[in-house]
Amino acid sequence: MSEAKKLHVALFPWLAFGHMIPFFELAKLIAQRGHKISFISTPRNIQRLPKVPPNLAPLINLVSLPLLTVEHLPQNAEATTDIPSHKTPYLKIAFDGLQGPLHQFFQTSTPDWIIYDFAPHWLPPILANLGISGVFFSMYGAWTLSFLGSSTSAMINREDSRTRPEDFTVPPEWIPFPSKIAFGLHEAKRAFGDHIEVNNSGFSDVFRLGSVIGGCNVIAIRNCNELESNFSRLVGELHCKPVVPIGLLPPADFDGSSDQDDMWLTIKEWLDKQNKGLPFFWALRKRENSVKLPDGFEERVKGRGTVWTSWVPQLKIMGHESVGGFLTHCGYASIIEALYFELPLIMMPISIDQGLIARFFGEKMVGIEITKDEKDGSLRRESVAESLRLIMVEKEGRGYRDKAKEMKKLIADKDMHDRYVDHFVEFMQNHRVA
Repeated sequence: MSEAKKLHVALFPWLAFGHMIPFFELAKLIAQRGHKISFISTPRNIQRLPKVPPNLAPLINLVSLPLLTVEHLPQNAEATTDIPSHKTPYLKIAFDGLQGPLHQFFQTSTPDWIIYDFAPHWLPPILANLGISGVFFSMYGAWTLSFLGSSTSAMINREDSRTRPEDFTVPPEWIPFPSKIAFGLHEAKRAFGDHIEVNNSGFSDVFRLGSVIGGCNVIAIRNCNELESNFSRLVGELHCKPVVPIGLLPPADFDGSSDQDDMWLTIKEWLDKQNKGLPFFWALRKRENSVKLPDGFEERVKGRGTVWTSWVPQLKIMGHESVGGFLTHCGYASIIEALYFELPLIMMPISIDQGLIARFFGEKMVGIEITKDEKDGSLRRESVAESLRLIMVEKEGRGYRDKAKEMKKLIADKDMHDRYVDHFVEFMQNHRVA
């Protein structure tokens, strides 16, 4: 390959760590190829990011933009992890207030490309005026993008033939191949109020998503053709945009023996003693006014389980030999990490896209979804116990365990995922706005 010009690439993720961390991993991968990076977020989030590797420090500039003070948003709340979910629209209002500072940054720093998330519906016109190329980097799988809208204009102008929650419980008519990916009724009802219709931020999430897709030069998806190609191809056809898979961004250079800090040693000591039955390690990150355990719960499960309410080293826990399965809310990044360690999935989705992720990986037979009440999304303790036993110990679950092991080969293929990133970087080098 001939020596192409080195790029200056800015990255601007939504204020959630499930978005910021994959953006940060992509930033490091681009920097490894010799390109200059500006990673843009707010001061507290910048401080909470993983450390930049010393060899990449000269190429990665961490840019802090101050977040507006917004009514109903607690002081120092700069990410979704800092607030209960019903206050997320107010975080989006604060995020929209970054428009002015970001515009100023572009005028002085002039990146060749900016890679951005679903939320800044106001960003594409700014980029067009300044002659900066834009990548929409989707944290959502191609199946979710396909499900949410038939075209950019339909998403922006709310021209969807689906007008009731019930309409979202079946695959849409524009998906031309067999698929079971759709919302459950309880998911559709919640999505309608929180994401499909206008929320307290002043805009619907679908409007935001349609706007950034409509204004980008290319759609980048955390995906690879070896996992699926039909939905990725369909996204390009629906939105008339090039779609570039960037690989799955699997865990890089995992070493379970490193960073022997006191917290990990405490957790490891407990894990080392577990080898039979179904003991559990529950990482329960408590948000304000969120999950409350029943009185006496921790005392009753003593000896059978541990509830950990602060940050945990998830990769180290998953890589421990005593861990045999992963009960997950179905965040895409966590599922990729679990399958990297050959862990079959017990899926309990919560937010808008997680149900669709559960359906997708359910079709891959790498785990099962816990049965919920269709109307209200409640679940029975018996359903949880039955799902855990099936996946973890029973003969009937062996097929899921075997499929999870097979998926490891795909996710751990570093050379393959590197080629996807190489192709993405080459695309940016060859398709900049003149």
